[in-house]
Amino acid sequence: MPTISTFYGILIQMYWQDHPPAHFHALYAEHEALIDIRTLEVIEGGMPRRALALVLEWPRNIALN
Repeated sequence: MPTISTFYGILIQMYWQDHPPAHFHALYAEHEALIDIRTLEVIEGGMPRRALALVLEWPRNIALN
């Protein structure tokens, strides 16, 4: 799976033709969460609160650039 971003030990990855809804995978240590791109809701999985807060801030920072 291609890694599109890395920060604070968190990997953001996306599959080319993954199942709907459009989402990205966030990996942190042994944790993984699938995040809906449109709503930024956790579709599946989870991770520690601080790591998840950083993951949910990531798309907002991308949009500002």
